[in-house]
Amino acid sequence: MVTDSYPRNLGFSATYNFRDVGGYTGLDGRTVRWRRLFRADALHRLGDADNEAFAQLGVRTVIDLRRPFEVERFGRVPERYGLDYLHLVLKHIDWEGIEQPDEARQDRWLADRYLNFAEDGREALLASLRVIADPSRAPVIVHCMAGKDRTGTVCALTLALLGVSDEDIAADYALTTEAMRPLTEYLLKKNPEVVRGNEHMFDSPPGAMLMFLDDLRALHGSVEEYIREIGLTDDEVAAMRGHLLEG
Repeated sequence: MVTDSYPRNLGFSATYNFRDVGGYTGLDGRTVRWRRLFRADALHRLGDADNEAFAQLGVRTVIDLRRPFEVERFGRVPERYGLDYLHLVLKHIDWEGIEQPDEARQDRWLADRYLNFAEDGREALLASLRVIADPSRAPVIVHCMAGKDRTGTVCALTLALLGVSDEDIAADYALTTEAMRPLTEYLLKKNPEVVRGNEHMFDSPPGAMLMFLDDLRALHGSVEEYIREIGLTDDEVAAMRGHLLEG
């Protein structure tokens, strides 16, 4: 269930997948607060025309999950915004070295990639969740290149800890599909090698996120047990719920 009070999609000059994750129903029917946590594609494209609208969001912290070569090649959020910038590299197997799936196995292929994030990327996931749990850091933006996979995993774990249903988490993830169309067009013009031959990486089927959450629970008992395994404390979960849930 979603409560609408703010626009979910925030349009800036050249960011295509910048969204608010507020408005979903969480624990005890409480609503996830708007304007506290955002998810986005890479922020290096924010231009001068975005300054006023971006500043109005009041963002304090940016979590950049990309690998070092991605930051070196494309840049980071402009320093002029004066944000607390955290480069938390989410380690994972290089996708290019994994056999491409056929259409029927797309959901399974993506879910397996997210399970790999949950294992190889534990350090960055824990650090990201700790930042998101800290009210003094909010509002927070978490992003990667497309704002789909690494970002989607962090947001899925956060929303699950807030008590949002799997169906709403998967629906939030799937919103990237529409956002990816203009982003894919942009990349085909500027960096076509990123897209060509990797088209399967640009889909966001909700079934993939549902599989990932089911598999994580099968392996670890629950999302809460998994995050305890990686080191997030009960006090940190309580702090996250305290400032990201209404009431």
